Amino acid sequence: DISVNFGFMPRVTNADPNARIVRAQHTMEITQAVMTSVATTAPEAAGVIHTDFQKGFIRAEVVAYDDFIAYKGEAGAKEAGKWRLEGKDYSVADGDVIHFRFNV
Repeated sequence: DISVNFGFMPRVTNADPNARIVRAQHTMEITQAVMTSVATTAPEAAGVIHTDFQKGFIRAEVVAYDDFIAYKGEAGAKEAGKWRLEGKDYSVADGDVIHFRFNV
C-alpha cells in the first residue's frame, strides 16, 4: 500500500491559480513537492529542485498523480502503461509525478 500525504497542496494551489504542483523524485530517492508556473518545461521544473538537474537534463519519466495512486505506485503505473518518457519540450502538468534523469 502507498500512503501519501500532501495536505499542504490545496493551500499552495489556492495561493496562485496559475501555479502547477509537481511531485518530483530523483535517483537519490529524495521526494519533493515543488511549485512551478504554467507552461514550465520539464528541464525548467527540474531546475527548481536543483540547477544540476536542469543543466544535465536527459529526460523525464512522468505519471499523473491520480494514476500513481490508483495503480499503487511506480511499478503498478508502469505495468498499466501509465508511466511515460518525456523530453525537453514537455510542458509539466499539475500534479505530475516525475523522475528526472540527468547527468552532470
